[in-house]
Amino acid sequence: MKRREEQAMEILEAADQSLLEVIDHVLNKGVVVSGEAMLGVAGVDLVYLRLSALLCASDRVQARARKK
Repeated sequence: MKRREEQAMEILEAADQSLLEVIDHVLNKGVVVSGEAMLGVAGVDLVYLRLSALLCASDRVQARARKK
């Protein structure tokens, strides 16, 4: 029983480390997330939404703005 608990803790610790690595990479490099949604009734399109978001550290964006 003790061995299973140790294995579970190892898996959980590795998951936390990989999540931190992903967050670090996103903040350093940046990611653009975009999506579209269309709402309609009876085959008639009524509302069209296009959403975009930029996720990155603010110092990365400011450094590029200063160079221009």
